[in-house]
Amino acid sequence: MNTAALSCPVCQSANTAHWSSAPDYEYFSVEGNFNYYTCRDCGTIFIDPVPVALLHKIYPANYYSFVNKGKNPVVRVKEWLDRRFFRKIIKQLPGDTLAVLDVGGGTGWMLDVLKRADQRIQFTQSVDIDPRAREGAEAKGHAYFEGTIEQFETDKRFDLVLLLNLIEHVADPKAVMQKAGDLLKPGGRIVIKTPNTDSWDARLFRNTYWGGLHSPRHWVIFSEKSFRLLLNGTGLTIQRLQYTQGAPFWAFSIIAAGYRRKWLRVSAQKPIIFHWLFAPLSAIFACVDFIRRPFAKTSQLFIVLHKEHNS
Repeated sequence: MNTAALSCPVCQSANTAHWSSAPDYEYFSVEGNFNYYTCRDCGTIFIDPVPVALLHKIYPANYYSFVNKGKNPVVRVKEWLDRRFFRKIIKQLPGDTLAVLDVGGGTGWMLDVLKRADQRIQFTQSVDIDPRAREGAEAKGHAYFEGTIEQFETDKRFDLVLLLNLIEHVADPKAVMQKAGDLLKPGGRIVIKTPNTDSWDARLFRNTYWGGLHSPRHWVIFSEKSFRLLLNGTGLTIQRLQYTQGAPFWAFSIIAAGYRRKWLRVSAQKPIIFHWLFAPLSAIFACVDFIRRPFAKTSQLFIVLHKEHNS
């Protein structure tokens, strides 16, 4: 464990402390524990050292965003909710034709949802590190770039950029936000979904395993305060910020606890997200989070950013 003071990757404060240690309980992709630290000033939780060299090991072939999502009733309901959510955002975008970029978009399943939500969306681009996603994305009419957003170069500018469950996966979130802002047209929107460190479940499962760590794939995890600090100097402003349900983190945490006590079985071949308990636990805690959301900070943030016309 690194006992020297570490600088927070968001606010650069050295007022940091060890927060937790965790293995990969979800995919068993690599061995050993990973250390997470917290910034006492802004609430950021971050991994150290950052496992950049393990990038292609910690995202195995059965990683949830790489596999095809079946059209079961839960998926259909989620897609309907997504269309409803994004339709309100897209309505604010001017123009007869729109271009959308999904960073970490895989084969473009979310881009499919958006195209059904608004017929003005004519150009769609997926950026992802999965080489197997290209064929599926291009077959559905999406442009595809294999790599990270930092490596992605284009003259095209986008009306809408999606960073859904993405910003917590990168070593330099400030650089990613600046790149996303550069790729956005003036007046455009960026939609972000990311875990929130200032939540009940983060505190409850800190000394066991909090699913929001998604260890070792989440590298920088934000509070509302630290995310607002991250935007300084990017030319992006928050149009809307709300807390939303973090049911998967509750499910990950509980199943991992059962695995540690040898009550439940999980493995690299059948990771937690495919465990039979994952869906019912997620459904239960989604309801719990929606009930308590008006008076409590739940463990995920939904953020809509706006780029001013004079940026």
